[in-house]
Amino acid sequence: MYFGMKETCHKVGMTYETLKFYCRQGLVPNVQRDENNHRVFDERNIAWLTGLQYLRKCGMSIREMHQYMLYCLEGPSSIPERKRMLNAVSERLEHQEQQIHECIQYINNKQHYYQNVQDGKERYTSNLTAHTNTLQNQE
Repeated sequence: MYFGMKETCHKVGMTYETLKFYCRQGLVPNVQRDENNHRVFDERNIAWLTGLQYLRKCGMSIREMHQYMLYCLEGPSSIPERKRMLNAVSERLEHQEQQIHECIQYINNKQHYYQNVQDGKERYTSNLTAHTNTLQNQE
């Protein structure tokens, strides 16, 4: 069974422009064309596009995705290279995850502090206010 561009976009959760861009970049090999020369996609194409969506969400560049595709087209002999690429992506994501965790902890600490100030459990202080007051006192 084949699907047109719009159907394919709906199935993979991708915009029409993105799908068209991926096709023009050569990221969707083996795309068939119908009798009107319109691109049509089969289940394998859809599975590949779904994978591309994840790789993009993981922060892979178009160039990296293209290289990954070339490795995939080589077959099993390129599995070590593919694993290396995915490991690098995984390490970047783990670093981002750590940064996000630190940011969430900062926000949670601020929220806790602000709640304590509102509840009268803690005196309000601000680096900005204290700094501004010092400057005003010097004038």
